[in-house]
Amino acid sequence: MAFEWTSRAVLLYDEWIKDADPRTEDWPLMSSPLLQTLIIGMYIYFVTSLGPRLMENRKPFDLKQIMIAYNFSIVVFSVYMCYEFLMSGWATGYSFRCDIVDYSSSPQGLRMAWTCWLYYFSKFIEMLDTIFFVLRKKNSQVTFLHVYHHSIMPFTWWFGVKFAPGGLGTFHALVNCIVHVIMYTYYGLSAMGPAYQKYLWWKKYMTTIQLVQFVTVTVHIGQFFFMKDCPYQFPVFLYIICLYGLVFLVLFLNFWYYAYTKGYRLPKAINNNVREKKGQ
Repeated sequence: MAFEWTSRAVLLYDEWIKDADPRTEDWPLMSSPLLQTLIIGMYIYFVTSLGPRLMENRKPFDLKQIMIAYNFSIVVFSVYMCYEFLMSGWATGYSFRCDIVDYSSSPQGLRMAWTCWLYYFSKFIEMLDTIFFVLRKKNSQVTFLHVYHHSIMPFTWWFGVKFAPGGLGTFHALVNCIVHVIMYTYYGLSAMGPAYQKYLWWKKYMTTIQLVQFVTVTVHIGQFFFMKDCPYQFPVFLYIICLYGLVFLVLFLNFWYYAYTKGYRLPKAINNNVREKKGQ
């Protein structure tokens, strides 16, 4: 019985994978989803269980210099990916409406596909965000929202690179890269210490920027559902992106409510003052 089910699974996988983009087959991590699933599973286990237990009786690591270099490296990488997304389609011919995937071996088509892979790979690099939290014993920042975001993005993007590396399904990646330029600049300046706090007056706008990102992505992808004739090759990805945008919009609105309305993430002194004013 087990052999029969395994054979059926193999046949289903072979049937499903035949529609994959052959250009990306031999690229790192792209031959099968198993390796990335293992990496994501290890990440979740480390940041939610193993890591906190290993750090329980240890002093937090001083990662200041490493984090400064890491954050500004992500800024540079995000700027580069923004440029590549623009030059491979979004500023060189895409209509921002029904943009289909170019599966040709043209320089433009290959450039977009490779940029999609770079974006996918960047999601594994960004897992270091959470690992740094654990090593610095900032476990309160290892929230469901944070871990979910860093887990689901690389997992879903494997399928995007495998089947549809281009077209209107990549707009949210461009927007996300732009947001990351802003976000990791903030993280980099913050890691540099108190002397740079005066340059972080725009901290309160960070969540607003995230919310604008998800609204923009949802509105853009939502156009597809009102188009009569859009031959985008894998509509299922557009449904996933739309769902992703809506889910994260709800999660970030919830974060906004508790962080800025309830004041749960404000500094303690300010938080107490807010509660006093509210008569709590």
